[in-house]
Amino acid sequence: TVHGARKMEDYGRFLALLVSALLVGFVSVIFSLVWVFHYREGLSWDGGPREFNWHPVLVITGFVFIQGIAIIVYRLPWTWKCSKLLMKFIHAGLNTIAMILGIVSMVAVFEYHNARNIPNMYSLHSWIGLTAVVFYSLQLFLGFAVFLLPFAPVPLRAALMPIHVYSGLTIFATVIATALMGITEKLIFSLKNPAYSASPPEATFVNCLGLLLVIFGALILWMASRSHWKRPPEENAKVLRPIGGTPEGAEAESTMTDGSNADKPDLRINSEAARKQNLKLDEAGQRSTM
Repeated sequence: TVHGARKMEDYGRFLALLVSALLVGFVSVIFSLVWVFHYREGLSWDGGPREFNWHPVLVITGFVFIQGIAIIVYRLPWTWKCSKLLMKFIHAGLNTIAMILGIVSMVAVFEYHNARNIPNMYSLHSWIGLTAVVFYSLQLFLGFAVFLLPFAPVPLRAALMPIHVYSGLTIFATVIATALMGITEKLIFSLKNPAYSASPPEATFVNCLGLLLVIFGALILWMASRSHWKRPPEENAKVLRPIGGTPEGAEAESTMTDGSNADKPDLRINSEAARKQNLKLDEAGQRSTM
């Protein structure tokens, strides 16, 4: 009874944090749209300021909000009975969408700068931002090659998983920090009369947007770092294996089914050892954040 109450309490807390994160992330996207339409002339693709406005909108929508959802998608309790392969495709798909939006946002900035003869890549915001895009692309490529496609050996996946998890969370935190630098830089350059230091309504509004991004990032990182909210291994006994293949250890079992009764104890021992190894590898795999 105590264990059940504990599980219900944890589930309620997780659900509250999830709803809060989704709400804060969605409001952040709405704030970015209100900013560019109410204060910054709207959106267009004409080489002018309205083209630049795609940059904050797409970064916040893709690189922050969608990437955050991709990080915690394995943690959703109602997906634990879904196949791990399906969740991998969802995880990879969300990250791919975030990557596409991030690239389009970069194109918008470079086209705007080139049309206005504004120098590129001189600020710390641009340096860290481009670094985040490059590492995110590398993270996505390696995630597909190692964890989604059925060619990488299981020991390699298990060895790379901690790096994959750490780099995913680091990139996410870096993107939020870069977004904060970017919106501050934009306000300093754009607000002249009154200046940013005079706290005009636009400055106050966008500062609130920055606070929302910090809160969203904190909620996502908290949910992703709680070990008791990870996908239970007992719901995922069919572990990393080639598509259409058999789990590691199952092939050994199938080749021994014609053996004599004297071999059955060894068979059970080998099968049990393989099952424990599979669960251990899967427990590492379930924390993927691509």
